[in-house]
Amino acid sequence: MAAALETLFRRDGAVVVGALAALILLSWIALLGGAGTGMDPVAMSGWSMPFALPAALSSTWTPLYWLIAFFMWAVMMVAMMLPSSSPMVLLYARVIRQAERQGKASDASASVAAFASGYLTLWILFSAFAVALQFGLERLGALSVMMSSRSVLLSGMLLVAAGLYQLTPLKASCLKHCRGPAAFIAAHWRPGVTGAWRMGLSHGGYCLGCCAALMLLLFVGGVMNLVWISGLTLLVAIEKLAPFGAVTAKAIAVALIAGGAVLLVLAAT
Repeated sequence: MAAALETLFRRDGAVVVGALAALILLSWIALLGGAGTGMDPVAMSGWSMPFALPAALSSTWTPLYWLIAFFMWAVMMVAMMLPSSSPMVLLYARVIRQAERQGKASDASASVAAFASGYLTLWILFSAFAVALQFGLERLGALSVMMSSRSVLLSGMLLVAAGLYQLTPLKASCLKHCRGPAAFIAAHWRPGVTGAWRMGLSHGGYCLGCCAALMLLLFVGGVMNLVWISGLTLLVAIEKLAPFGAVTAKAIAVALIAGGAVLLVLAAT
């Protein structure tokens, strides 16, 4: 019986790993498909359309344009944030499966899905905010075709602001929760599928508090700049998963503040 349960656990764990890997892979494939700029923006064929409109067509913010832009931001947030949060989801899946086998929980599969959905809900809401910010910056003429800042002053301010936030107690507290999945689950445990969704929502809140400022730096390097996107994804993963992640967060702060200060000086001259 023990061997059978161990085999079942391994199979269930493989299913969760496979589902997370598939979702991350599909998200990155979508980003790779939308990173080009050679498409006709009027044709609206492919992912490039929302992010490759030239300034002359900036008035074409139709409801469909808003929807596609929002969907692309949401896919990008999944691609960037889910890899570093997968250990939390996997640990929760293991705990809830064990609880189910002990008769202390039911619907483990639904609970795992609810936990992941709750987490992604916060980043989907952030995507709506990002699209609104994109709209505002574009209306001001502050964004290029690749959705990067045209203003040295704006870029410097964003870098300095993100760097200073890296040094705040709020950032440190949120990063601590993200770096301690076992402690988070123990402190925020709630039974049932609804409880799992609320746990995922709480984890998403801490993750948002940890990484939202870094995500806004997409407007500095370019929303559709794959090198910039990959770099930010890697920084987030190191902060959350590496043994030296907390120290890395401080190093990132210094680099951002220094880079932003240089740009501010250039803007002032």
